[in-house]
Amino acid sequence: MICQFSFKNFKSYKDETVFDFQAANLPEFKDSLLGTSKPLLPVNVIYGSNGGGKSNLLKAFSCLVSIVVRPIYDLRKNQISFIQQRIGDLTCEPFLLDEGSKDQPTEFNVFFRIGGSEYRYYIALLKEQITSESLSRRTLKGKRTAVLFEREGSRITLGMSISKKSINRDVNSKMPYLSFLAINYDLPVIAEVQRWFESVIIWNDAGTKFDPGTMFTEDPVLKKELIRSMNDMGIDIHDYRIDRETNRLWIQRKINKRKYELSFDDESAGTKKLLISLPVLLPALAEGRLVIIDELDSKLHPKLLRYIIFLFTNKEINKKGAQLVFTSHDMATMRNDVFRRDEIWFAALNEDHASEIYSLYEIRRENGMRINHTAAYARQYLEGRYGADPYLRNMLSWEETE
Repeated sequence: MICQFSFKNFKSYKDETVFDFQAANLPEFKDSLLGTSKPLLPVNVIYGSNGGGKSNLLKAFSCLVSIVVRPIYDLRKNQISFIQQRIGDLTCEPFLLDEGSKDQPTEFNVFFRIGGSEYRYYIALLKEQITSESLSRRTLKGKRTAVLFEREGSRITLGMSISKKSINRDVNSKMPYLSFLAINYDLPVIAEVQRWFESVIIWNDAGTKFDPGTMFTEDPVLKKELIRSMNDMGIDIHDYRIDRETNRLWIQRKINKRKYELSFDDESAGTKKLLISLPVLLPALAEGRLVIIDELDSKLHPKLLRYIIFLFTNKEINKKGAQLVFTSHDMATMRNDVFRRDEIWFAALNEDHASEIYSLYEIRRENGMRINHTAAYARQYLEGRYGADPYLRNMLSWEETE
């Protein structure tokens, strides 16, 4: 489970940006939190106007995962799922609206939990060259942090738990040392960390070619779960099949005891969206994986989006601690009966045209008090009170000008 992700000098983000999954001490939806010691959020959603930095926040994490996972995939040392293969070789483009930023490194820092341990992985890159990198670990019940390795320029220092004479410390400046160790050595702690990075699902159906032969499983348990979920959302389907010769998906319905088939291409846009998304979301829930999706709400009715959110916030369903992060423009879902205040985030440009993010929980009213958990979040957001989407405020200004 991810605890916190921070980065600096990446695309529209200039200064250090912290995206937190650690739950604040709030009264709402305590039953949805993951873990008992220092509980984590199951869901985070990012709102904001176009160009504010929502997608770039997700791209920052995608870039980090790609940096670590791509070398292993390229060398074919591990069997990587179809979802991981969608991760592109994203370049770490720095913030370009400042004279000094282009000559400064891009930095990524992520904290995550595996079992009873919390890991911290840090990497900094400048023009594709790794300038700094480190990996450390501590037990959740302990206070001491053990350094597994540190890298500054070409100098690499190994921690006691992996320090062996046989381990090579001479590595290409473009190769993450974490990936190098995972490829070349059998080190359980490194393999554990690498598997976590490989488990992250970064998904954008708009930029992905639909491949039913790869995405849709014939596993009876997962197939039954997918069909049940579709039916729960009011999409009445009886079964599906994949024509292996043409690689086409056919949706089956039973009407008056007779079976009928429609091609995936003939389904509505919303049904297609669900059929593409569920084969990604359901395995994540079953295996306790982190899912990152840009514009999950696109083409989905608000009730269907709420159902997907409910899959992750209901601990009877989300038994393995899966987490969901997505961007959205859907105002109908920005409600106090759907999200906690610390699960709602906003991305916006500051006066220097650099992106910043902040949670609803962090916002203070004129009297210094926090936004109440009974507030009408969507209405206040559209009124410009949260700062990240001035649409309605601008419309009112136009009326006053006219």
